[in-house]
Amino acid sequence: MNYTRAKEIAKSPIMADVTYNGSNVYIEQVNETKMAASIHLLNDPSRSMEVPVDSLIEN
Repeated sequence: MNYTRAKEIAKSPIMADVTYNGSNVYIEQVNETKMAASIHLLNDPSRSMEVPVDSLIEN
């Protein structure tokens, strides 16, 4: 996924189907400087992480 699309998804009130390493995730915010996204797994919301934006896949 590219930075612009990740930022659109993070700002949207509509939930997008996004995966990271095969797991469904929610994009909390996007950091342009690091080109990274703060995400959490949908099946484990307490598990937040920062990952490269280009490792996210929109299905």
